[in-house]
Amino acid sequence: MTEQGKGLLITLVGVLCVVPDALFIKLIEAPGLTVSFWRGITSGAGLVLSVLILMGPGAFGRVLRAGPPAWLYMAAAGGSGILFVLAVKSTSVANVVFIIAAMPIFAAVFSRLFLGEPISRRMLWTMAAVVPGLALIAYGSGETEGAHWSGDVLALCVAALFAAGLTAARQARAVSMVPGVAVAYLASSAALIPFVDPWAVPDDQWRYVALHGVFITVSATGLALGPRYITSAEVALLILLESVLAPVLVWAVIGEAPGRWAIAGGAVVIAALAVSNLAALRNRRSRPAVRVP
Repeated sequence: MTEQGKGLLITLVGVLCVVPDALFIKLIEAPGLTVSFWRGITSGAGLVLSVLILMGPGAFGRVLRAGPPAWLYMAAAGGSGILFVLAVKSTSVANVVFIIAAMPIFAAVFSRLFLGEPISRRMLWTMAAVVPGLALIAYGSGETEGAHWSGDVLALCVAALFAAGLTAARQARAVSMVPGVAVAYLASSAALIPFVDPWAVPDDQWRYVALHGVFITVSATGLALGPRYITSAEVALLILLESVLAPVLVWAVIGEAPGRWAIAGGAVVIAALAVSNLAALRNRRSRPAVRVP
């Protein structure tokens, strides 16, 4: 198998394992903060084990010594994880994943504001298409059962907060942020202890809690390893699968229909991002490839 094929396969596994994330949040009949607490504990512990096996214990020291950019990234990763759970508990899964798919727009804006990087013409056209798509999703929240504007706002905050974290992490790109994700998840769960009842999970649903952590661990590991062998545009295209498959899975399992406005707005958002990423991929393939050992 070529390095590109290996990267595509590993990344695809990572994407497919994150697809059930929102479904588990819906299935666990506990308050949002309690679900956030266990999501952070189980996936954080799993990632610690994964990092120790793949990178060694020194990886944690490296990320902690990387300074404010790494610390900002960890704060954003932990905070956005909590907000994601609350968003899924507050509105439809389709609304959440379609809104979060617009994260590259926030990343481009933050890179312009804080790193001085110009926004490309391609990204400007993408923004022009994505914003109306988000508006359609927001408009439909008043008409779709299970959807609510409060959850939509939380999803928008997730996209903005994590995009800010990614922008900060680019200033410490020499250090892998995977150990930072493990630290962020565990730290966010620790911060929630005064505000949650950890045992407010029905007795017959602890298996969902455990499986939730396993899927997030495998997903985070795959999305950390796979992109070493493929371009960011290829990664972005694969990640769009989650935005398409997650609402379908939730619809099939618990009957939460996305609603016509979410489908229409989501189609606009996903199509705009797909075209943008395909254009980026075409441009990058015209340049000499750089292999990462």
